[in-house]
Amino acid sequence: MFTDLPEPPGEVRDLWDSSMATRVGTMLDGEHRVAFVYRTPDTSTFRYRVANTVDALNHTPDRRLRAGWFCDDELRALTRIVPELDAIVVARYPYGAALRELVQKAEAHDVPLVFDCDDLVFDVGFAELVMSSLGKDQDVNAEWDVWFAYMGRLNASLSACRGAMTTNALLARRLAPYVEHAPSIVPNVLNRAQQAYSRELLDAKVGGAFRRTGPVTIGYFSGTPSHVRDFAIAGPALARLLDEDDDVSVRIVGYLDDLGALEPHRERVEFQKFMHYVELQRSIAEVEVNIAPLSHTPFNICKSDLKFFEAAAVGTWTVASHTPSLDEAVEDGVTGRLAKAHEWDGALREAVHLARDRQAYADRMTPAAEQAHSRWAWSSVAEPLAQALEPYLRSR
Repeated sequence: MFTDLPEPPGEVRDLWDSSMATRVGTMLDGEHRVAFVYRTPDTSTFRYRVANTVDALNHTPDRRLRAGWFCDDELRALTRIVPELDAIVVARYPYGAALRELVQKAEAHDVPLVFDCDDLVFDVGFAELVMSSLGKDQDVNAEWDVWFAYMGRLNASLSACRGAMTTNALLARRLAPYVEHAPSIVPNVLNRAQQAYSRELLDAKVGGAFRRTGPVTIGYFSGTPSHVRDFAIAGPALARLLDEDDDVSVRIVGYLDDLGALEPHRERVEFQKFMHYVELQRSIAEVEVNIAPLSHTPFNICKSDLKFFEAAAVGTWTVASHTPSLDEAVEDGVTGRLAKAHEWDGALREAVHLARDRQAYADRMTPAAEQAHSRWAWSSVAEPLAQALEPYLRSR
């Protein structure tokens, strides 16, 4: 494990800690104004697809394009200023009365709507697949009610939009039949606070020549309680590794408690509770190996590359499943390792061996981390987002 890393900032002002009046003022200060709507601030889709992107737009040097985000209890107030907007981004927002009023006002004033979605959850034809991927009990009628209703409402929101944005080409192809214009790809990125602290952590590791102590630690950073099936892809290989090597431990952060094949080694597993995303960067920085296993389903292969770049930014090696996004993000064997289902044993052994060779680890991770800070920098999303919105801004 890597030690002597800087503590997280004492107080992080989240991007969603601002009043509606402040957000409206910032948005209306631009030549073009874009409102993002989302159900409620959270640490997953809202952070990546709304808060990070709005913040990046509002910190570009020019004031040509400014944005604001708005949630459930603010939609009716937002409706009153629709005539002053150039576009509205509907970010994974299920159709309902408040959104219907916003859509009607937007149509009356020719303000285009653009749908944004980061998962395959807008087509009820995939509801059963999504339930299966998330480990939902399909004998429970309430699960069918929830998922068909949620995905059907998202589809209704999508139908009200002229265009769409998403995280990768696969999702773009799925969205294309529903909208007038070809969907745009707007990547997930780090945000300013996350990147600044990641840079501190990386600099400390580089300055200490990637000095480490104790067992090699393999980390799994679970974002939601639904990741049991994904963890099971790597679980048996992890168990075999711990059978063979007494100097390896595991860290699990988040909601996962079902260890599956790893259960006999529970005493060598450290559990950390779900934590603030900036604090999480330190936990990732402390481990030598980050794993991102994914079961191979149409739902999972649409996942983005964030599990890789958040680890790379703090100088931590990643072993990940193949997905189109991860295949594009990871230079296999150079910036990380991509593993098919039958390759996890070998990939984990290679990662442990690499971690024990400080110079080799530094030689791999230092350039990989610099690439992450460049390619997934907070500021890098402003240009693709502006390009995605440009056709709708011109129409105004």
